[in-house]
Amino acid sequence: MTYLAAALLSSFSARTWRSYGYLWVLLLVAPFALAYALLVPSLLAGLAITLVGLFVAGWLVLAARGWGAMYRALARGILHDDTPAPPPVRAHGGFWATMGGNLGDATGWRALLFMFVSFPVAILGFVLSTSLLAASFGAMTHWLWSWSLPAQRASDGTWHRGASLGPDWFVDTPVRHLLLALAGLLVFLFVWPWITRGFAGLVVLLTRGLLSPTAGSLRVAAAETARRATVEDAEARLSSIERNLHDGAQARLVSVAMKVGDARDMLLTGSSTEDVAEVLASAHSDAKGTITELRELTRGMRPPVLDSGLPTALETLASRSPLPVKLQTGGLEGVEVPTPVVTIVYFAVAELLTNAVKHAAATRIRIEADTRELDRRHRALTVDVFDDGVGGAALPTGARDRTHTGRAHTGTGLLGVADRLSGVEGTLTIDSPHGGPTHIRITVPMRA
Repeated sequence: MTYLAAALLSSFSARTWRSYGYLWVLLLVAPFALAYALLVPSLLAGLAITLVGLFVAGWLVLAARGWGAMYRALARGILHDDTPAPPPVRAHGGFWATMGGNLGDATGWRALLFMFVSFPVAILGFVLSTSLLAASFGAMTHWLWSWSLPAQRASDGTWHRGASLGPDWFVDTPVRHLLLALAGLLVFLFVWPWITRGFAGLVVLLTRGLLSPTAGSLRVAAAETARRATVEDAEARLSSIERNLHDGAQARLVSVAMKVGDARDMLLTGSSTEDVAEVLASAHSDAKGTITELRELTRGMRPPVLDSGLPTALETLASRSPLPVKLQTGGLEGVEVPTPVVTIVYFAVAELLTNAVKHAAATRIRIEADTRELDRRHRALTVDVFDDGVGGAALPTGARDRTHTGRAHTGTGLLGVADRLSGVEGTLTIDSPHGGPTHIRITVPMRA
């Protein structure tokens, strides 16, 4: 009964009438879009012999992105279909690179293809939908206005007023009026809404297929984002190293130099041996402290334990954690994990442990490392981190949204981990309902 009720009410639903309105708008726009889609290749063929013509054609290809944005906006505003926009135009340096980039803009050409292909679909959909709607209403109301039709003579010499649906078959009796009205009602209830929705949905499928980002463009955008994050991370690390050297090691070295200078002056002025020894002991202590600080600084840049393999590196992290950590790395036995993957996973797990300690209010943590097949030729390393904390961990929804209820300020650290992983086509999967527990999986292709 539910499906029958839905079918009976589909003709009166807002979705059906939005679809019909969408076909109306497409009818108004499609001819202009088709003209533009035919203009661009025509101009390109005719003006290809001149540089100015190539530039004009290139800008027209880029302008087709605007048509694509308009069609996406129509689908979103009328049918509530949110087709994502492709990445923006990439800047090209130089005269020839700019011209070639404009002419070869794949997004613009796909928009032109959409404008060409959607024209017959829009016209056919509108004509068929409108014809069915008009025919159904005409059939249901035929008994009201059939008297105004001109009289027609049958083969037996009789005259009739009404629609002629075959040789000598006229709708001019109560029974035939009723049958025609029922036929019109069935078309209105069961045929027209699905034809209308079907054509509107077909245009939406074309919109998603031709006006949305391609997998390649998404990979390029992700790579650019990862590269930008890597550059920013490297800049932040360099700034941190510079600050640590300036405020720590450099200040200690200056102190050592001053104390050694004082000891020299004391020797020249004939000071007692005890006083000189005291100054030199202080300088010696500062020098040892500087060595320790430099060693800690270089260890933070790239811990030597990474050269011992991932299981040992994870054991080191687990031993340093203030919370009890249960580590399972049996799945890595006999597996040679590339050094770049070890480095990426080490710092990612270190950040996750820090989050669990600082923000999760957890009492214990479990880490499981294993490998799995990506396809027949490639494998991926997976590291699962579990904690029994309060949950609520999530990636921020926007660049400025870096805090989350129940697990304060976890967004920034997790975003850094996700950016680090995205640079090598890795993924970060988070399952952290409010109240806990939390399960975070790191997946990194072994070919990274």
